[in-house]
Amino acid sequence: PRPPALIAGELDLDKPTSRQLAHAVAQSSAVLLSNDGTLPLPSTGRIALIGPCADDVRTMFGCYSFPNHVLAERDDLGNGVEAVSLRHALAAELSSVDWQFEPGCPIREADRSGIAAAVEAAAGADLTVLVVGDKAGMFGIGTSGEGCDVEDLRLPGVQEELVEAVLATGRPVVLVVSSGRPYAVGRFAAGAAAMVQVFLPGEEGGRAVAQLLAGKANFSGKLPVQIPTTPGGQPYTYLHAPLGDRQSWLSNLDPTPAFPFGHGLSYTGFEIHGLGVDRELVPVDGEFTVSARVRNTGAVAGAETVQLYAIDPVAQVTRPVRSLLGFAKVALEPGEEATVRFHVHTDRLAFTGLAGRRIVEPGEILLQIGSSSLDTPVRETVQLVGAERDATVLRQHAVPVSVERE
Repeated sequence: PRPPALIAGELDLDKPTSRQLAHAVAQSSAVLLSNDGTLPLPSTGRIALIGPCADDVRTMFGCYSFPNHVLAERDDLGNGVEAVSLRHALAAELSSVDWQFEPGCPIREADRSGIAAAVEAAAGADLTVLVVGDKAGMFGIGTSGEGCDVEDLRLPGVQEELVEAVLATGRPVVLVVSSGRPYAVGRFAAGAAAMVQVFLPGEEGGRAVAQLLAGKANFSGKLPVQIPTTPGGQPYTYLHAPLGDRQSWLSNLDPTPAFPFGHGLSYTGFEIHGLGVDRELVPVDGEFTVSARVRNTGAVAGAETVQLYAIDPVAQVTRPVRSLLGFAKVALEPGEEATVRFHVHTDRLAFTGLAGRRIVEPGEILLQIGSSSLDTPVRETVQLVGAERDATVLRQHAVPVSVERE
């Protein structure tokens, strides 16, 4: 039952429908970064649950949430919101598992005294779920949030030392990062059996993530940012100039992200194919439709986010290597297929030209469709024709998408 303080007369501040929405958002936004088959978790055996974010519900809330804003330094008052930690949610989902919990270290403080016990638990388990990340707050109280800046993208405190020590056991490790910013955890990808990224999933985060890890629900989230490999990793966004996405003679540093914008795996597989454009020549004030087919090639139901990108290879100013035009999240049963159609107006191809005003310029546009910004196997081109058009006032700000199932 929910605490009576949440209900005042006829005013219910935590309606069941709101709970359902919070659960759906938390579950659909969790991102499966990598998986060698260790996930879903087994329903029996001995699993070590390690990390400072595994049993602290406030690590699931943002800095403006009631627990971390109003009650930031008043742990004695509780949370004011009913929430279940990942530790207790996993125990409920997988009740036959022998769970061994060790926090390992604090989120922020440089206290290494618990790392040895965490390593011992990991070494004696069949596998480990290691949960690290943030505890959001305001103006320096938290490790992320308003006024909580960092000099680089290393995990807070000594959490990276904890990760390294647990990975060094050689036992399978599922690394879960619950954070408000994209930490540079890419260097752990080679050692982790699976990696999951959640961005402060809220009051239903514990239950939602536990169901995903247990295989009771399927991952479908995609990264809204890039996950860097190194602490100073650049660029943070996929919208960068052509020389900004690869190692070259300009710099000895490799900026390639560990996981790119739009990336996200599933417990099933998807195939995107059959790209088509309804016309090759498009007036600079015209429209065109791009279509592609997506099929669930696996044995379980899932959802794929089909993403359409545009590349302007020759322009009067430097253009990004690619721009996201539109996307559609398509839920499919095993073997099911659907056609996704993007209805693109040329306003979406406008940019600020040399004269300082927005224009649509004639020329070739490359179109790519795929499951992330760097996984676009299906490609086509259109040619914009006519005189350069003034696009100071945009008529179309979005790309409508339609989905037709077989």
